[in-house]
Amino acid sequence: MSRVLLGVLLCLTLASAHAEVRVLTSIKPLQLIAAAVQEGVGVPEVLLPPGASPHNFALRPSDVRRVQEVELLYWIGPDMESFLPRVLSNRSLPNVAVQSLPGLHLRHFGEEHADEARHDDLDEHGHDEQAHGAADAEHDHAHRPGTLDAHLWLLPANAQVIATRMAADLSAADPANAARYQANLQAFSQRLSALDLRLKARLAGVQSKTFFVFHEAFDYFEVAYGLQHAGVFSVASEVQPGARHVAQMRERLQAAGPTCVFSEPPLRPRLAQTLSAGLPVTLAELDALGSQVNVDGKGYELLLDNLAAGFVNCLQPL
Repeated sequence: MSRVLLGVLLCLTLASAHAEVRVLTSIKPLQLIAAAVQEGVGVPEVLLPPGASPHNFALRPSDVRRVQEVELLYWIGPDMESFLPRVLSNRSLPNVAVQSLPGLHLRHFGEEHADEARHDDLDEHGHDEQAHGAADAEHDHAHRPGTLDAHLWLLPANAQVIATRMAADLSAADPANAARYQANLQAFSQRLSALDLRLKARLAGVQSKTFFVFHEAFDYFEVAYGLQHAGVFSVASEVQPGARHVAQMRERLQAAGPTCVFSEPPLRPRLAQTLSAGLPVTLAELDALGSQVNVDGKGYELLLDNLAAGFVNCLQPL
């Protein structure tokens, strides 16, 4: 009996030694990048449920416990998840605010899209050198000009930087699977290169099309693939715009001719129907968070593929 018990204890010890490293990400796009690195080894967790906004999420007690307990935690940074710094101040284990990683290509709200802008035109210190122009006079009220655009995951080159850091952290925390993490990283990198070429070809035909957005969330993607929104119809969520404001926005749409206005799921702004009534406007959705994408090794690529499809399906018929 003692030998049996000893064998059981030995098995439990070995299982514990090779237990899956728990990875928690704040938002789903980071979870999808982590899934590519952990493929075949583990499944990363995510903090925000589908449909929740990272700008104003309220943590539950169970969420706070997860934040404190997991081995590896990744979030965008205080420019995105403003609710997290206070909770993280009590965390004894390290956390990674990915917006601070070296090598990222970062933008700031108010920067103009250059006609030939591509992600390789963004400097390595994290700033787009293009000056602010008049083409995008309106900005999302939640994103003041000059502040960091934290939707950085929508650029494949940034996903590569993030995945590289995740692979290094996982390899250090779980040396037994280090070779697998590095192989996954290499495969992910190769797929990102192919994805980038595929998206450039797919979006080339709609680069001259006019469109508007309700949330200024897509600039990284737009700059990388030659797109440019003509305006942002943004109003504070708790305030209904006045008749004059609505009339001005409708005038902009009317002057644009056939166009698309993109909102984000799960809710379409009530203002959308008012603005578009009687005008040659198509209302469509773009999901920057990939809320419906399965969490697996190729989920991040599907997020960007779906984003491209959203643009093409609405803009190409115009």
